[in-house]
Amino acid sequence: MKAVYTKEFGGAENLEIRKVENPSKPQGKEVLVAVKAAALNRADILQRQGFYPAPKGFPERILGLEFAGEVAEIGAAVTDYKIGDRVFGITAGGAQAEFLLTEESVLAKIPDNLSFTEAAAVPEAFITAHDAIFTLGNLQENETLLIHAVGSGVGLAALQLAKAKNIKTIGTSRTAEKLSKCDEFGLDFGIVTETDAVEANPPALAEIVKHHNGGKGADVILDLVGAKYFAANLESLNQKGRLILVGLTSGRTAEFNLGLALQKRAKIIGTVLRSRSTEEKAEATRKFTEEVLPLLTAGKVKPNLDKVFSVEDVKQAHEYLESNASFGKVVLEL
Repeated sequence: MKAVYTKEFGGAENLEIRKVENPSKPQGKEVLVAVKAAALNRADILQRQGFYPAPKGFPERILGLEFAGEVAEIGAAVTDYKIGDRVFGITAGGAQAEFLLTEESVLAKIPDNLSFTEAAAVPEAFITAHDAIFTLGNLQENETLLIHAVGSGVGLAALQLAKAKNIKTIGTSRTAEKLSKCDEFGLDFGIVTETDAVEANPPALAEIVKHHNGGKGADVILDLVGAKYFAANLESLNQKGRLILVGLTSGRTAEFNLGLALQKRAKIIGTVLRSRSTEEKAEATRKFTEEVLPLLTAGKVKPNLDKVFSVEDVKQAHEYLESNASFGKVVLEL
């Protein structure tokens, strides 16, 4: 089969389309998916660079954490899917290939109103966002959500899911252009982090949040950026606020004001989907199927599809994602 293959760890020039062995035939509750489209994630860039190895049992040099396609074969114990079903889901690697062997418990059926390309932009972003803000963050309807990098795939998914419940949202971005684009998704207020000196002056973010939130901090902060915003996040949390750490694009190390965390009775929760067990991923997928899939089917939330590349143009797709120009998801069509 054809797959995106990393010849050597490093730059995008090390990617190629290579013929590799097909996965083994599905056994038990396994499903073989003929992949039609697969989205890119920051994790793909890190894995390509050699900084984020695939978990044990997943391909080291074939990238891809989310996919959409058709069921090609099923194991004898599979009960929820049949050959020809349109499915999408998450995996820990290997999705950017013509075929993918996975467990039925981490699959969901694609709504009829979504193409394969649109569907590929959904799983990682929406499952991550839903799990972070609702399952881990316990976000409630009368609370406020602050989303860093709101124009990213996960950020836009979180924004849409929050607005579907009429939750007040504040988003940050490095550019006013991306914040302006968020208006159509219902963003209540946007903060341009460079202009407002948030990185250089942590209290500045808290002052802006409180000014636009009735004098209160954010109840839940979804941080897709990392170290640079950590001090500002603690300043910006409301009493009993929850800080959900998802991304580390700005670094891994930050000073920690323990006194402020104690004073606010804050919860700081780190999360990652990729390294979770199949059972944990299945539970996150189940909640996605129950709570998010109906919103997608009804058109109340939609895939955040920014740009589509042919799989043969995977190098350009990586370079585009690395440029930080994207607004939403970048997808490869196989």
